[in-house]
Amino acid sequence: MSKTKIFFDTEFTGLHQNTTLISIGLVSECGKTFYAELTDYDKSQIDKWLQKNVIDNLLFNPDDTQMTEPSNDWNVCGNKVYVTMRLKYWLKQFEQIEMWSDCLSYDWVLFNQLFGHAFNIPKNVYYIPFDICTLFKLKGIDPDVNREDFADYKTNSRKHNALHDARVIKECFFKLQGVQQSIA
Repeated sequence: MSKTKIFFDTEFTGLHQNTTLISIGLVSECGKTFYAELTDYDKSQIDKWLQKNVIDNLLFNPDDTQMTEPSNDWNVCGNKVYVTMRLKYWLKQFEQIEMWSDCLSYDWVLFNQLFGHAFNIPKNVYYIPFDICTLFKLKGIDPDVNREDFADYKTNSRKHNALHDARVIKECFFKLQGVQQSIA
């Protein structure tokens, strides 16, 4: 049985051991989306760069706690417990899941932290994540390539919004599937 590919990205409070999750975006290969902003991230870790490039790209008012479920899209705002509960429910719609991210070191750790521990992730989520950076490298493409340019992805949304970045990862993945591996 094949696994549904879920492309995901997170935004967080910094590249360090004590980072906290600000937002998470997931998009399935069939286009269903989940986007969440957390209200209980460590605000003391926000610097000028994070404020301008991440916090200013959030969709909800920081004091909101709400959810909308229009068609296949879920948008959630709340604390870690609430976001995790809604994410578990969203993930249940897929029989088996293969997770893909971009430079996934922090993304995968933060995804696992939502569930308290790697052994607590939903059973339908394959425990081995996959990294689009490695796929770029295997296809002979510099992994530092601009993702939007590579995928020819044009949108009004901005980089460093987790759902936008998840959509770009998805587009890169499918474009890379058509790229022949270079002989290096």
